[in-house]
Amino acid sequence: MAATPAWPPASLPRLFVEAPLAEGAALTLDGAPANYLGNVLRLAAGAQVKLFDDVTGEWLAEVVGAGRKRVTLTVVQHLRPREPVPDIWLLFAPVKRGPIDWIVEKATELGVDRLLPVVTQRTVVDRLNLDRLRANAIEAAEQCERTALPRLDPPEKLAAVLKSWPEDRVLLFADETGGVPFVEATQGAGKAAILIGPEGGFTQDERAAVRALSAARGVSLGPRILRAETAAVAAVSVWMATAGDWPEGARR
Repeated sequence: MAATPAWPPASLPRLFVEAPLAEGAALTLDGAPANYLGNVLRLAAGAQVKLFDDVTGEWLAEVVGAGRKRVTLTVVQHLRPREPVPDIWLLFAPVKRGPIDWIVEKATELGVDRLLPVVTQRTVVDRLNLDRLRANAIEAAEQCERTALPRLDPPEKLAAVLKSWPEDRVLLFADETGGVPFVEATQGAGKAAILIGPEGGFTQDERAAVRALSAARGVSLGPRILRAETAAVAAVSVWMATAGDWPEGARR
């Protein structure tokens, strides 16, 4: 007996939309989303797509009309609610364009709740295009089937971050000079954040300031010196495996 195919098919195009979604709602897309559906995929009336809005979850929608610059859709069915997101933040010193795009993309795919660029004394990038980084996060969420986008904050100086740090959130500080093995540090951490330094590492004063924070735990990511982007993804992956939602298995 043939297996019943999944519905809706996983291969349907999937897009994030800013407007809150509801059954029966009519949507008009223009710009890049319309170009993707109408010109790249060449969808016609009757085609189906998946939409999510970071509020109500994921929905099935049907194309009503598709032109070169505008696509209209009707929302027809609620597929699943907005997912619960693991309570983990990623704080990272901004790096060059390629690596920072990669950090945002992979952190989104891994399930991070909040992304906070932190300016340190050795940070080499003094300006960030937050619109581009948000677009990277959206594209990653569309691809990995997240229904919740990570919060992306503007850059903030390390001293200001430490001054306002919440006492109930553990700060796992990746210290290249050594610390507790990362897996051990995640045990019983509860609400947590990971802090990854710049390409040149933290200064001695910065390292001392972080370690003076009662919520901070100096951690080691192993015997090798990692690039900033590698350290960020490695740390988030280990946290997800030991304290995040990876033990729950695949979404059904």
